[in-house]
Amino acid sequence: MEALPRETIVDVLEGRLRKDILAGRHAIGSLLPSERQLAQGYGVTRTTLKHAFSRLVQAGLLETHHGIGTRVRDFARTGGADLLPMLVRHNPDWIGEIFEVRRSVGALIAERAASQVTDTQRSELFRLLEAVRMADPGDGVQLADIEVHRALARATGNRVYVLLTNTLFNAYFPVRAALVGPFTDPGVAHGRLKPVVDAVAAGDRDAAKSTAEAYLRMTEQVMMEGLS
Repeated sequence: MEALPRETIVDVLEGRLRKDILAGRHAIGSLLPSERQLAQGYGVTRTTLKHAFSRLVQAGLLETHHGIGTRVRDFARTGGADLLPMLVRHNPDWIGEIFEVRRSVGALIAERAASQVTDTQRSELFRLLEAVRMADPGDGVQLADIEVHRALARATGNRVYVLLTNTLFNAYFPVRAALVGPFTDPGVAHGRLKPVVDAVAAGDRDAAKSTAEAYLRMTEQVMMEGLS
């Protein structure tokens, strides 16, 4: 068995600061209190605070300027998709908007893949689809399903679609356990996804798009029910 990671004081402080920022307790554009004040307020050392600040700067929530202080960034204006996992952890309402993008991007990927797929990629898609049927119910099927979608993105020949696919999966990773509904039966999961792979492999763009849209809507409905 794999040991569970231990949460450090820096992890806890980072989480508290992130929650306070996203909840608006520290207004966008405002300077945070001094390090001394914050360290005392949170009951930590300034070294611990600096480590937490460093993580939040990398996440795009804070910016630090020597001689001025640490300011809360307007992450809605300057942030990127890499913020989505953090936003989902703070507020699961983001999932609905993520799934909306998942539907449109997923259908577009399937349509383009149908026109670009190679013989090697067809073989890979069928192999990965079979892995869905053979996977362990739940988490195993869910992860196998993800690999099929990554392969579909690769089949487009456009690396940006691959990165978008990764971004969307990473976005709902924090609540992935609650979204396992469509993947509890390997045979059913395989049957849902097979028409998409068949259409892409056949080079039928219209069928690839329509079957992908149907698949994405169906699985989204089941996942949203599990989340609620």
